[in-house]
Amino acid sequence: MPEIKKHYRQLVTLFLSLALSSVVHAADVRVAVAANFTDTTRDLIAAFGASTGLEAVASYGSTGKLYAQIENGAPFDVFLAADSRRPELIEESGQGVAGTRFTYARGKLALWSPVPETFEDPKTWLKSGDFARLAIANPKTAPYGLAAQEVLTGLNLWEDLQDRLVRGDSIAQTFQFVATTNAQSGFVALSQVRAWEEKGGSLWLIPQSYYSPINQQAILLTRSENNGAAHKWLEFLRGDTARGIIEKFGYETEN
Repeated sequence: MPEIKKHYRQLVTLFLSLALSSVVHAADVRVAVAANFTDTTRDLIAAFGASTGLEAVASYGSTGKLYAQIENGAPFDVFLAADSRRPELIEESGQGVAGTRFTYARGKLALWSPVPETFEDPKTWLKSGDFARLAIANPKTAPYGLAAQEVLTGLNLWEDLQDRLVRGDSIAQTFQFVATTNAQSGFVALSQVRAWEEKGGSLWLIPQSYYSPINQQAILLTRSENNGAAHKWLEFLRGDTARGIIEKFGYETEN
């Protein structure tokens, strides 16, 4: 059995390497990025390249799935998660460099619909059940989905709404469910609404006391401990230019 598991891990690693190589092989730094941070990262990569002359390339997905890929040897240099738990686990396992983990952003959860006047009193609307589908990200793999579950649990609606919930694999897919009106509304990241090209709609910026803090942490992966470009990316992420971009998209940053 151990040999079979070892062989399986090797095959997974090879598959991930081949799948990612066409995208990341030429980059100076390869970053695994939580899906909620997609639009923000695109602006960060442009600013990083302009200030350093280095190329960063990102692969996006749910935090849980990216974590699994890293555990299986995916060729990333840096992990930008949407929580603190997975980077902490990576550090504890030795796959992340101790002392490099830090909070680069604090996320905000919103209930959103692109359709104006979908709800005026969001809590009353949720309790009314006057909708066919409500989108959330998968709480098992996406921190924003877990936050949405906490909100609905706190409102005593989690069990009652199970037959109306549509779960996205990531917060990016969840946003698409809502943006295309396949769901009447959904719990998304505020940053996604900020980046949306259309204006208007219905928005409830959920009080942060309704869910656990979404502390999004970054960590340098051990396989890239000697990659100078990866160190520069993390240094850039802590700087004023990056913080300005991050805050523009609706996140909070640490002083």
